[in-house]
Amino acid sequence: MAANNRRMSGKKGAQVGSGGNRRRGLEGKGPTPPAEARKGHVKNRIATAKAKKAAGRRPPAKNRGGKGTSEMVVGRNPVFEALRDGVPATTLYVQQFIDNDERVREALQLAAERGGIHLMEAPRPELDRMTNGLNHQGLVLQVPPYEYAHPEDLAAAAYDAGEDPLIVALDGVTDPRNLGAVVRSVSAFGGHGVLVPERRAAGMTAGAWKTSAGAAARTPVARATNLTRALEQYKKAGVAVVGLAADGEHEVGDLQALGGPVVIVVGSEGKGLSRLVGETCDYRVRIPMPGGTESLNAGVAAGVVLYEASRRRS
Repeated sequence: MAANNRRMSGKKGAQVGSGGNRRRGLEGKGPTPPAEARKGHVKNRIATAKAKKAAGRRPPAKNRGGKGTSEMVVGRNPVFEALRDGVPATTLYVQQFIDNDERVREALQLAAERGGIHLMEAPRPELDRMTNGLNHQGLVLQVPPYEYAHPEDLAAAAYDAGEDPLIVALDGVTDPRNLGAVVRSVSAFGGHGVLVPERRAAGMTAGAWKTSAGAAARTPVARATNLTRALEQYKKAGVAVVGLAADGEHEVGDLQALGGPVVIVVGSEGKGLSRLVGETCDYRVRIPMPGGTESLNAGVAAGVVLYEASRRRS
């Protein structure tokens, strides 16, 4: 009974001494390192994995103007025309059990010939969801985001080739077809690229690609966060900024500056150049129109001035 009471009392009997080892083991070892530095800790493994990934990743290019947004081309004729005209594409979605008519066969053949385009079969409800209910007719083409250049890239490419920069900037042009037409004209007359603002302006959509008739594949388009600031940077680099205006002080055929490094700024058909952009221009030129037409669209106006600039350089 006495032994049982001793077990329940909680008192400990005599124990063998540790010889001071336990006291030394309790001595401090400095502050506890953070979790990221403790080997075996989950945060340490995450930090190590991130460091390895960063070490193997290429540094981002300095002269990048960012990417646009991805786009869907829907409908049998639009998809066929986009594939025929060389619009970049990553995936062609085809509805399950689709009626295999001539347009569908031609689209599939073009996608196969181009290569690099994934063919995916999907049920109609899925295509309806992807296109927000648009009449896709069983064909949907995924267009990847366009990779814009940096404004400095355009002038740098010209100087690297031993040429004076010939660039077109668009101010307030919101129709992608006008952008595509300008890209085509720049390519035709030996220009070095097109500059567009990031906001309230047309971007390189599938429509712009189609209108460019393949020129977008070899003529870079740059995007500027602030168009006025980008033009000022060109001026500091010795590039003249020439704005097109109906009431310009110079006629396009008389302006000697078009024979040197130049940025031609084209405004919208209705409003023309914005106030700040107009004030930034070194010269404002007009295109004589004896027929009485008040204005030209951006694509035609740019083509006229580009021709004059090209003529002076030849």
